[in-house]
Amino acid sequence: MFEHYTERAIRVIQFARYEATQLGSRTIETEHLLLGLIREGNGITSRIFNRCKITFEEIRKDIESRIILKEKIPANIEPPPSPDVDKVLTFAAEEAEHLNHKYIGTEHILLGILR
Repeated sequence: MFEHYTERAIRVIQFARYEATQLGSRTIETEHLLLGLIREGNGITSRIFNRCKITFEEIRKDIESRIILKEKIPANIEPPPSPDVDKVLTFAAEEAEHLNHKYIGTEHILLGILR
């Protein structure tokens, strides 16, 4: 499924999965993808967040204030993407195609979230 994704984009999805388990979510949600983008720390999206002076801690606190925190999920359980995340990843692929890129990178995931 992720054959056209860059290493950074795959890392974002792995970080999103980790964030989901830490926040007690049984599925990866769009807010987890956002946290994954910030946590990845490299690439275009990181530069955008840095220019806007958005920190991981600020975003995490804001997300935590908006959700019901649950007990952490064991690391051996891999939550699947929610339908909304599937849609974001589809949008990311469409954005990459629209830009004539042969890869899906972190910038495309960000565009997918924004869309």
